[in-house]
Amino acid sequence: MSLRDWDSIRPDRTFRAADAGMGILRITLLFGSAAVALALIATPFLESQTRSQSARGGLASGLDMTSTGSIGRRDTYTLRRSVLQPLPSSICVIRNDGSRHGDC
Repeated sequence: MSLRDWDSIRPDRTFRAADAGMGILRITLLFGSAAVALALIATPFLESQTRSQSARGGLASGLDMTSTGSIGRRDTYTLRRSVLQPLPSSICVIRNDGSRHGDC
């Protein structure tokens, strides 16, 4: 078998940059789609795990369950402290209607 016969049977094995680029693209697409699939599967599972842990442990599990909100209009007041009051811990409470309580 001569060298020409061998070349006709076996394809050319030269390296081309385009082939390497396509290989990298294929690997990127493979791992990218695997990451997206894993995220779609793992997210509901991890979310349910977090809910069950927070229901059991509360603050002990490291989750702060503090929530904020608003309440209806309540009685408002002003707290005053002054250097002119007899004690440094003296507090004067002034209500909305002008009434005063405490050390005023």
